[in-house]
Amino acid sequence: MTRPLLGISCCLRPDAVEPVHGVIDRYVQGAALTGADVMLVPAIPADWHSLAGHLDGLMLTGSPSNMAPDRYGATEGDGPFDPARDGTVLGLVEAMMTLGKPVFGICRGFQELNVAFGGSLRRVGEAAGDIAHHSPPGVSLAEMFAHEHPVTPVAGGQLAAAFGDGPLTVNSVHYQGVDRLGQGLTVEARAPDGLVEAFSGRRGAGRVFAVQWHPEWDAAANPVSRWFFDELGRAMTGG
Repeated sequence: MTRPLLGISCCLRPDAVEPVHGVIDRYVQGAALTGADVMLVPAIPADWHSLAGHLDGLMLTGSPSNMAPDRYGATEGDGPFDPARDGTVLGLVEAMMTLGKPVFGICRGFQELNVAFGGSLRRVGEAAGDIAHHSPPGVSLAEMFAHEHPVTPVAGGQLAAAFGDGPLTVNSVHYQGVDRLGQGLTVEARAPDGLVEAFSGRRGAGRVFAVQWHPEWDAAANPVSRWFFDELGRAMTGG
């Protein structure tokens, strides 16, 4: 039986000598839990419809970069930016939705999907009542991903169906979040300050699910994290 083929979005990042198209290994390891074969999608222009035709699903990863503010109608935003990735992801998401194929997002990928559906972004953790969505600067990688807060699943949603309506504890490693939710998206979970932490949606037969946290960090050990990848696997096989 042929295994599904899952595309993973690459960043175009500066290196010591030349730019590199790349994905952090933990995203690839998490994606492997879906039971699919994995293909990295470089951040270059392509025939999006043709490329999407080869894929059974698409996973949009987190990244140190943010989307360029002009992509969601803002005049300023915090870099670094990755315009090559912005263009690749937005073109490919549209093609995947047209073909009725699932797209799941993590952190930056969550934000990209919100923008792809017409939403906007804002800086978080600064307004009155905001919680800290990122650890203090200068900590180790392990300490950064150990920064946690609760999220509450929305009753009747997919997360609530899997884990109940009670709070779930997730890691939190982001400086941006949803300002205006994209058209047709449904909130799946919120942080204590009201920030959207997970959403779902459909465009035709194309299924979308995205989380603001990082399930790839502890996917093997954390049931909530593992659920994200299991659900992506089911989505690619019609489950």
